[in-house]
Amino acid sequence: MVGYCKKLRELQIQEWKGYYINYKLMKKKVKRYVEQMEVGAQNRHNVLRDFSMLLDNQIEKIVLFLLEQQGVLAHRLSNIGQDHHTLFQQSNSINISELQEAYRDVGRDLLRLLNFVEMNAIGLRKILKKFDKRFGYKFTDYYVKTRANHPYSQLRQVFRHVGIGAVVGVLSHGLADLQDLQQSLGSYISIYDQPSYTHQDPILDSIKEAVARLSNSTNFLQFLGRHAFIMKEELPFPSEDHIVDERYHFMSLLLNLANTFLYMVNTYIIVPTADNYTLSLGAAASVCGVVIGMMAVAQVFSSVYFSAWSNRSYLRPLIFSSIVLVVGNTLYALAFDMNSIVVLLMGRLFCGLGSARAVNRRYISDCVPLKLRMQASAGFVSASALGMACGPALACLLQTNFRIYRFTMNQDTLPGWIMALAWLVYLLWLWICFKEPAHENQGNLVLYHADTEPVVQVAVGNERTQPLLMNSEEKELDEDGEEENDNTEETKKPVTSIVVAYKLLTPSVKVQLFVYFMLKYAMEIILAESSLITEYYFIWTTSNVSIFLACLGLTVLPVNIVVGNYISNMFEERQVLLTSEIMVCIGLLLSFHIMIPYSVTQYVGSALITFVSAEVLEGVNLSLLSKMMSSRLSRGTFNGGLLSTEAGTLARVIADGTITISGYFSESKLLNTTLLPALLICISSIIATCYSYNSLY
Repeated sequence: MVGYCKKLRELQIQEWKGYYINYKLMKKKVKRYVEQMEVGAQNRHNVLRDFSMLLDNQIEKIVLFLLEQQGVLAHRLSNIGQDHHTLFQQSNSINISELQEAYRDVGRDLLRLLNFVEMNAIGLRKILKKFDKRFGYKFTDYYVKTRANHPYSQLRQVFRHVGIGAVVGVLSHGLADLQDLQQSLGSYISIYDQPSYTHQDPILDSIKEAVARLSNSTNFLQFLGRHAFIMKEELPFPSEDHIVDERYHFMSLLLNLANTFLYMVNTYIIVPTADNYTLSLGAAASVCGVVIGMMAVAQVFSSVYFSAWSNRSYLRPLIFSSIVLVVGNTLYALAFDMNSIVVLLMGRLFCGLGSARAVNRRYISDCVPLKLRMQASAGFVSASALGMACGPALACLLQTNFRIYRFTMNQDTLPGWIMALAWLVYLLWLWICFKEPAHENQGNLVLYHADTEPVVQVAVGNERTQPLLMNSEEKELDEDGEEENDNTEETKKPVTSIVVAYKLLTPSVKVQLFVYFMLKYAMEIILAESSLITEYYFIWTTSNVSIFLACLGLTVLPVNIVVGNYISNMFEERQVLLTSEIMVCIGLLLSFHIMIPYSVTQYVGSALITFVSAEVLEGVNLSLLSKMMSSRLSRGTFNGGLLSTEAGTLARVIADGTITISGYFSESKLLNTTLLPALLICISSIIATCYSYNSLY
């Protein structure tokens, strides 16, 4: 079988072959440094200096070629501009068409150049990651700190595509001007007065996408989609995308999103009433932490078996999930009349065992075409956010008390009955409408496309060329080994155990997983203990708690719109990450009850700061994780997405357990005793982020 990277190398732009980063050379250098340091022939200082000089030379080669090609494009645009200037007095429609095509030719060559820069940026990130894999943080920390922020940094020129914007501006203005003249509008509206002109030519749309990808610019859908940790396949072949198109079925996607929505409703519908329910069964109110947390405990295990099951089927695990959730919610509702806290806990345990979010993500990743995958990912997160808001809001509407035969219907039991009925209806809908896609090869299914690097095919005439890494990783065995092997079957082999998956994590990835743990812990503390805290301090009713939680859930989409469209485009992801962690810390500090009377304003304000900051943090955290994780963790059962899910679920379990234990000691000290661990974990994550800051590049 021809190696995957070898197939790509055959498609690179041959005339630019000598200007690509020599990844193979640097990979061998890294291997040699390791061998020399093991026998004491090299010290760390000399290795850093020697490899830095080698990398500097590679970057200088790239930058000088980039500047040279920009000059060529600028000269061509200058010549076209002279013809453009004389055109106004001739009004020759043929000349207009010729000039438009000339501008588009420049645009196509600019796309080639952008992709050249992109491939070299990928190579730089890969070699920095490989060096860190072998030496820890030391090299990336040193290299980025000394190069990235220097006023004459060539590294920044590669990652920030200096000068490209001016070329794009000339192309946009010229094409918009010619379109205006061709349509005999006579208004000659400037692109600066009407920016939409810049999107009226397909070549400009392609350039805009390439620039956005290279500069890591985002929009709302992209930022929101990151929360799902479903990254679109960046290196597709047309035949592979055709297979995905054949497997796509809109109603099946809708059913997956509905499953996501209902599960989040199921999770949060009981939060406002869980403390009252446990009291009615003779347990302490703080046992609500265990009741809420039982779902997360079961999800630790269900995430694994559902992830494995989705290798073979999507329909069967969804059917099983729905049946288990019907049973779980029924048990939850029956616990009141049976006067059994054990039945209550068993009901929530069954609900957690029915968590099919791994299947929902897997379906989007495997069966939704690339052009729709980011929208579907954003839909997944939106469904989750909407379910999170609708759960407490629905609980607010269930303030009643009556009996049907021997079954009590009140604010405690109705959430269980309502959700059991909802899952039963969903099960029938699923059975009738879901279309099981064909699994052409179980081993090749990809779940969380972490660590895939962007490559975009560029149309040049009727042919498609693709700039690639010179001498790229066609012989790399895996992230751990340096054995040369042109057959890439080993590199595609999915991870077979959680232990192997953990060994593939670099220190910076471990830090990001810890950050994810922290934000989920803080969010769970705020949400799960809300009914206890508000009842103790403010004597809030169930309706008040429900409205408060629903309002928190409704902040998710507006916050992501602001961050996705503006903040993430103004600052680096690592800057937003660290700032968000600090804001979570501030929110937690403001939540403590110390000396002065505790007010509604203090509680609501601090909870809002903590929750919103954690939401912002989740997006940038998962985005960085997707870039830093090993490519082997993008496939199979034990993938990067599963690791992050387990980290978040474990955080929720521990947070809910903390609430229960703290409540047993003293309800008056519940707030401070639960916030203290969250604050310590948050401070630890900030310190860890600062320590690894320069490796988040």
